[in-house]
Order: sequence, then C-alpha cells, then structure tokens
Amino acid sequence: MSYSLAPEVRAYYDRGREPDRLCRPENRLEYWRTQDVLRRLLAAHRPGPLRVLDVGGGAGVHAEWLAGDGHTVQLVDPVPLHVDQASRLPGVTAVLGDARSLDAPDHWADAVLLLGPLYHLPDPADRLRALAEARRVVRPGGLVAAATINRFAGLHDTMRSGSYFLPANRAATDACVATGELRPAAEHSLFTTAYFHLAAEVPAEFAAAGLTATGQYGLEGAAWLLGIDERLDDPEQREQVLAALRTAESEPSLLGISGHLLTAGRS
Repeated sequence: MSYSLAPEVRAYYDRGREPDRLCRPENRLEYWRTQDVLRRLLAAHRPGPLRVLDVGGGAGVHAEWLAGDGHTVQLVDPVPLHVDQASRLPGVTAVLGDARSLDAPDHWADAVLLLGPLYHLPDPADRLRALAEARRVVRPGGLVAAATINRFAGLHDTMRSGSYFLPANRAATDACVATGELRPAAEHSLFTTAYFHLAAEVPAEFAAAGLTATGQYGLEGAAWLLGIDERLDDPEQREQVLAALRTAESEPSLLGISGHLLTAGRS
C-alpha cells in the first residue's frame, strides 16, 4: 500500500514537533476541549471500554489519554516518525496507513476518529474517500468524529499575532478565506498545505460518505482570541473556561468563530 502525502506536508511533520504541539500555551485549549468533547461523545455512545481507531493520529497525543481511559486504541498515520513516536505509548498500537484506504476489516471499530486527516486533503474526493473508509470500518451505529479547521481561523489567528501584515502571509491567508485552500509558499511561517472548512460543509461531506452528522462542537469558541492563556494555568479558572465554552459549543451562529470544529456522526 502507498501512503501518499504531499511532500510539503510530509516535510512539515518530519520536523518532529507533534508530540508537544498541543502542550504549547497557544494550543492547550484545543487539546483540552478536544478531550472534553470526545470523552462525552464516547461515554454517550456506549459505556465501558471501546475499540477506537485513531486515523491520522500523529504522534499519539490523543491516543495516549484514550488508552489511559481504558479504550483499545489503534493509531494509523502516514508519517513514519509519528508511527514510531506513538508506538512507544502505553496501550497504543500504531501502524502506517492512509485515511483514504484503511487496512482494517469492515465494522472493526466502535469509534473512528479523524482528528487531522481532513485538514490535509484539499481535494473533496479525497475527503469523501476518507470519510467513506471511516464508515466502512466502524460498526453499524458506531461513532465517527472528525476535526476540521474553520474557514476563518487563519485570518483570525494571523490578525491576532500580527503576521497578517506581512505581505506574503496576507496573500496566502486571503486566498484561503476565498477558497478554503491554504497553500503557503516556502518562505511563509504559516501552516502547511491544508483545507479550511466552512462549518456547514462538514455535515454535507458526512452525508455524501453515507454518514449522518449528529452534532457539531466549536472547540475553542471565542476564547482563543481573547488572551486568556494565563488563566488556563490555574486549574480552577481552566475548568471555568471549559464549562463556559460548553454552554455555547453547538450554537450554530458561533460555530465558525472557533479555530477548530469537531463534527460527530454515525454510520
């Protein structure tokens, strides 16, 4: 099997920054909110340990806590470095693979997570194949959860950081707002080649793959733009932030303000 990945995407991940990326101050909220939403979705799906397929799971940042919660976790990723890093985690099995052609039997998993693959598939046909594969390998009625980057996340993030005012970054960011496709040039400090979804696009892609979307959850809400990173250092205030974000996480008018969106569905 060929694990094809755009060369610039492979080069980006071969830097080896994934194990601690979500521990950085600017990314911790994404990590905690992904964990928070997924724990609730998995518990509501079926009590007890589940067989979870973590597709495009990177270095295993989420696979680690999933295994720690007692789930049986198999991680699939097209980057050999990630597979090596994830395979060292207790309770995690990691193999090379492509989200568009999974080496797993039909109806093998209780839950399939795609917490990264849809980012790096600008071609809609590739995203459809990845979602259809998730539908194939999940058991009937099983949970499929996919993360996407929101269309205006790059605009909000670069405006916040000031990098929008660099002409090359501004051109790439504006093009992404217009088309959803981020294709930064080599000299940019932006993310690598990616697709940024409008919130309403994701349920339509689920439906095209034979999945029924059952919920959407804005992960960071507006909090990631409000300079509250220091408050997240305090456990009590962090819990207050997480509780506040739950109150508005599925409000349709606010879904697009988050940096990331989690869409849940069933086969």
